[in-house]
Amino acid sequence: MSRLPIGASAIPFELPGVDGRHYRLETFADHQVLGLIFSCNHCPYVQAWEERMIELQHEYAEHGVALVLLNANDPQKYPVDSFEAMQQRAQMFKYPFPYLHDQPQTTARAYGAERTPEVFLFNQARELVYHGAIDDNREPEHVQQHYLRNAIEAVLKHQPPPISETPAVGCTIKWSV
Repeated sequence: MSRLPIGASAIPFELPGVDGRHYRLETFADHQVLGLIFSCNHCPYVQAWEERMIELQHEYAEHGVALVLLNANDPQKYPVDSFEAMQQRAQMFKYPFPYLHDQPQTTARAYGAERTPEVFLFNQARELVYHGAIDDNREPEHVQQHYLRNAIEAVLKHQPPPISETPAVGCTIKWSV
C-alpha cells in the first residue's frame, strides 16, 4: 500500500459520523486547513494525544481549521472500535470535531494510512502539506517539537510547514483482511 505523497491532492471520501451526519471532503470546503487524523478508541497512543487533538481544534476552529478523526479499525476484531463505541467516546470527551467510521477501510487504504494517530494535513487547495505525528512525545510535558501545531500555523500564513513529514507513531490500523 502506497502512502499519499506530500503535494498530492486530498482523496474524496464519504463517511458516516458519530453525530448521524455523512461527511464528504466537500463538507470542509470553506476551511482553510483540513487535518484528517486516522484514529480509534482503544489505542493507548491515541489516548495519549486525545486531549491535545481536542485542544488544537478548540484553539484553531475560529481560524478556519477543521480536524477530522477517522476510525478504520475492524470492529469485528476490536469491538471497542465499533460505531456505537465511537459515539460513546465522542460524547464522553465532547469531541469538537467529526469522528468518522471508515468501513470498509477504503479511505485509510486510499491515503495509505498505517497507524493511529496518523495526521494528513491539507491546505486550502487540499494539497497535502504535512504527514505524520502530532508532536514528538506521547507525554505532553516532554514535547519539544509541535509538528502539527507548527504545520497549521505555517499553512494559515500561506507558508510551507517547517517540517513536512515525520514518522507516524502509534498502533497499527487493524485491517479486516
